[in-house]
Amino acid sequence: MSPQPASASRRHSASETPAADRARSARPAVSVGLVVAICLVAANLRTTLTGVGALLPEIEHGSGLSSSWGGLLSTLPLLTFAATSPLVARASHRWGSARLLVASLGVLAVGTVVRSLPSVVFLFTGTVILSAAIAFGNVLLPALIRRSVPAHRIQGVSALYVTVMGLMAAVSSGVSAPLAHTVPGSWRTALAWGVAFTVAAFLAWLPRMRGDKPQASTGGTHSPVPWRSRLAWQVTFFMGLQSLAFYTAVAWLPSILIDRGTSSTTAGWMLFYYQVVSLASSSLLPLLTRGRHDQRWTAAGASVLVAGGFTVLVAAPALTVLACTLLGLGGGACLVLALTFQSQRAGSSGEAAALAGMAQSIGYLVAAAGPLLLGILHDTTHSWTLPLSVLAVLGIATAVAGHGAGQDRHLRQDAR
Repeated sequence: MSPQPASASRRHSASETPAADRARSARPAVSVGLVVAICLVAANLRTTLTGVGALLPEIEHGSGLSSSWGGLLSTLPLLTFAATSPLVARASHRWGSARLLVASLGVLAVGTVVRSLPSVVFLFTGTVILSAAIAFGNVLLPALIRRSVPAHRIQGVSALYVTVMGLMAAVSSGVSAPLAHTVPGSWRTALAWGVAFTVAAFLAWLPRMRGDKPQASTGGTHSPVPWRSRLAWQVTFFMGLQSLAFYTAVAWLPSILIDRGTSSTTAGWMLFYYQVVSLASSSLLPLLTRGRHDQRWTAAGASVLVAGGFTVLVAAPALTVLACTLLGLGGGACLVLALTFQSQRAGSSGEAAALAGMAQSIGYLVAAAGPLLLGILHDTTHSWTLPLSVLAVLGIATAVAGHGAGQDRHLRQDAR
């Protein structure tokens, strides 16, 4: 299954069907309104989740939850992503991507409000509801970008929405605790502040439902999940392993630094620095790779940077700034590439939804296991050396998967 040249890949993509060829030639340039609508959705994909970590001590104290239940509350969104993502492609085929996205945003608003109601049952129920809605948004956005954005603009638009997503995640982490101390209702109200962005995204996408016809009603065929595609599995493993590195770093980096003598304040700032570098990396990547259709060495190189960051934490703990710089540079690039591949490696929006569903269902399941695995290894060895070494090795595995996922091919070519 050697990769075909980029020119052959584009010829194949353009000649799939006359209808597909006409659709591509008639596809309009990216409008400001579309970009704003995409960014508003991106602003909702992490905002309601990342604030929980900052509020967790107050949530446990106010609700009586144990640390184990608090950990489950943090892991529950990833498990919900894994369970829900495979359902999105078929639902999108039946109802239409834009219609389904609007419905998901409505459900997200409901789930956010339910989570903030005064009961532990509502806390967990609302978390599951809003996480399922976010899972739909995670899968639908690459498919909508694949359908609405010219091929040479996909990576740029993907990088922009990843940047917005990361920025809002960082903002949510920073403002949630101060809000809990200033607004009526304490942490419950602070959990719901992001609903304002949900309403804005809902209103932005509502007019875009008009021209969105379900594929089922137009005779379009449903794209099955590409379980037998080697390329799809490479995209999936790249998505999963880079997610594992990110969520593990976010969960455990402060604890690792504190155990090695860093103050809690400094550890918190290092986590912030890591996220800022990651945002810068995800923003700059399209400028550095403009015009390149083959992303194999870019994905592999970014993964090696992540492996290098974990290696520095093991071998030279004093070089924390260097470690966080490497982790941020590599992690930000890997996230953009992982999401871009879900659009670029598909031959249609239907295939993009199917591939995104596969990559994110398995990917988030792998990511959910990362923080748990690291905690078990640390409890067993009473040291961070083995856990960090395992993460460094997994970084090399990510490079291998990224090298395969970055080749300029489509799923239909891979099936031949």
